[in-house]
Parts: sequence; C-alpha cells; structure tokens
Amino acid sequence: MKAPPMLPVPLIPADIFTEPANVAPNDLVNLGPLHRLAGVWQADKGVDINPKAQGPERRIFREHIRMDPIDPQTNGPQLFYGLRYHIHINTPEEDITFHDQVGYWLWEPATGLILQSVTIPRGQVLLASGAAKPDDKKISVTAKRGDTRYGICSTGFLDEAFRTTSYRCDIAFNDDGTWTYNIETELLVKGRDQPFNHHDTNTLRLIEAPTLNPLAVILNDRAKQNRP
Repeated sequence: MKAPPMLPVPLIPADIFTEPANVAPNDLVNLGPLHRLAGVWQADKGVDINPKAQGPERRIFREHIRMDPIDPQTNGPQLFYGLRYHIHINTPEEDITFHDQVGYWLWEPATGLILQSVTIPRGQVLLASGAAKPDDKKISVTAKRGDTRYGICSTGFLDEAFRTTSYRCDIAFNDDGTWTYNIETELLVKGRDQPFNHHDTNTLRLIEAPTLNPLAVILNDRAKQNRP
C-alpha cells in the first residue's frame, strides 16, 4: 500500500471555545476539492476483490451513491464544510444488498484537512484523513488500526477473523465530470500467513445534480418571500 498522505498541523488556538464568525451559509460552494463529489452518482462496472476460503473472488457490482451538502460544522474555532453520503451496492447475481455504507466527507478550509467517516452495518467504523487544496484533481485519505485519531474499529469477530489493519481511498476527478475511486484495505485473515489486499474500484457518473444544504435552502426561501 502507498504511503499515507502528509497531514496538516492542527490549529490549536488559545481560545478553543469561540466559534468563527465568518461561516458561509452555502456549503455547496465552500467544499473545496469535495465539491466534485456532490450529487447522485451511479455506475454498473465496479470491481471488488475479496477473500474467500478457496482464494480471491472477483465480483462485478452496480453502485448508487448519494452525497448531500450539510450545514457548516464547528468544533469551537474549527470549521468544516461537508457532505453526508450513502452508498448502496448490488451484484447482477443477487437481489440482496452486497454492500451498504454511510458517513461524511469533510473539508477544513483553514488547514486543507479532509476526512472520510465510514460506517458499515457489519460492525465496523473508521475515520480516514488526508490533505488537499481546493482545486486538487486527486485526493487520498487513510486510516490505520490502533491510531487514536484516524483509526479503525471492528467487532470482536471481525478483529479476530478478518482484521482490517489499514484503509486507503484514492479518488481522481476526471475531465469528463466522472470520478474514479480505488479503495484498498489490508486484511489479516485468520489461519493465513500473508495479508490480503481487499480492493474495490469504480467510475461514477452523475445522474442527479446536488441539492443545497438545509441552511442555504432556508435563507433562499426567506429571500424569495421578502421580494417585492
């Protein structure tokens, strides 16, 4: 797996309580590199390589992703703009869900920090981090088991039988408006000597334009009502 991206130094001011006064209400135009992810996306040629008893299995999947802008978020002086996402994946062979995932993509303009939270309904969560400039056409985030800041947490069964030691998500924004991701997770499978590189890739195409975040909707509606 590639080396993790360099992270910005956290800004820890003397006053850790006062929230910023210059918070822009329209999240969609303040997402930095993440603005290219906003909207509803779909593709049917994703590839998943996962471990099975007989060896690696290759599956083709259909993917639907919704990424909605959220209102600006603050931790005292720290300010994030972001997207709430839901990923739903099926395979041609089965009607039942192949993969379901929810979380957030966040960007901190002051430092360039980007975050991805991942929650899957099989008992696993993680927080991955990276750094990017507003116009970057490639972004990367990583997480590592045992890291108390940007780490991975799993159920007892998963941690003993299919231990995820590291996670990396690389995204490239293509010139035609699509974007391509490559996700690699290193697994330690019980009873096997070598780590397994579980990886997924897909190229997503926009099928629905993004919506505004809730605060922007409220302010837009209020402005319309006040028109003469």
